[in-house]
Amino acid sequence: MEIRPFGPDDHADVAAWARLVDAISDADAPWEQRETPKLGAARFRHGWDGEPETPYLLRAGDEVLGWGSIATSEYDNRDIAFLAVGVHPAHRRRGHGSALLGVLLEEARCRGRTSLVVDAWETPAGCAFAAHHGFEGRLASINRRQLLADVDRADLDRRYDDALPHAADYAFERWPAPTPDDRLADLAAMAASINDAPLDDLDYEDEVFTAARMRAYETAVAGHDRRLYRLVARHLPTGELAGQTVVVVSADDPTWGEQDDTTVTRAHRGHRLGLLLKIGMLRWLADAEPALERIDTWNAESNEHMIGVNEVLGYRVMGREWAYQRPLDRSGMRRTDRAERH
Repeated sequence: MEIRPFGPDDHADVAAWARLVDAISDADAPWEQRETPKLGAARFRHGWDGEPETPYLLRAGDEVLGWGSIATSEYDNRDIAFLAVGVHPAHRRRGHGSALLGVLLEEARCRGRTSLVVDAWETPAGCAFAAHHGFEGRLASINRRQLLADVDRADLDRRYDDALPHAADYAFERWPAPTPDDRLADLAAMAASINDAPLDDLDYEDEVFTAARMRAYETAVAGHDRRLYRLVARHLPTGELAGQTVVVVSADDPTWGEQDDTTVTRAHRGHRLGLLLKIGMLRWLADAEPALERIDTWNAESNEHMIGVNEVLGYRVMGREWAYQRPLDRSGMRRTDRAERH
């Protein structure tokens, strides 16, 4: 058995990773978008916003049995290592996941991290693996999908018209991509409002948004060969950016889109901006992306407000994913009381 890292330019390894991930998805989350070597190379080159993970493959001879990765950030949460572990369904319960995890823990130690976070679909295998290695479920997130053919456009138009008087002091603008340099700082200040989204019991500090980070995100979207659509709400009396919604659409498969951030700043809540932004985005996409068939989104299960908006828009539940967390040093484990963090 061999475990070694690979990178975006290791084409055979990236192709093997894509085949493995699809096999894992077939067992655990068959609704997921299929991976491709192109998407994998972009993921391991750009990450979400310029800090890509380091992936590993586990091989036995010529056969790829599992994979893992570690990601760390210098933007914020510098104590955390974010891990992924996946084993081919035909080769589970043979210690391969534990072997991968051991390599990742050593790398986390080398990077000076003290807390570990790993995501996994809510499956018997995932839950058992997490419990065996001392991880505790801290945050449940729900993957939802909107099928555009099923959207009642007339109903959404009525809802939009009903909500619009509550936002009389706001204008809705289609933001250019890439963002001009002189507008990135304002965009970053607005994006920071995502920190108000619930994290339940996850021990996680606020994310730090800068102009450079916003540019890195847009560079990553372009690197994945996805088209970026950003609709913002501007407060007319002050000129402030009050909210945004962002959708990216794959150039290779324009039937598929992904909902990224939807945020409204604290000072401008209560004006139905979230609903107006998301319906406005659907109107834009209907013209700009006529082949688009579905949009995926993620929300913390406890985020009742955004879930309510998404249910109005016809999103349906696909699956639940858990963020598990534990200290690197298991001897220091304890369950932190929720009141200490909130």
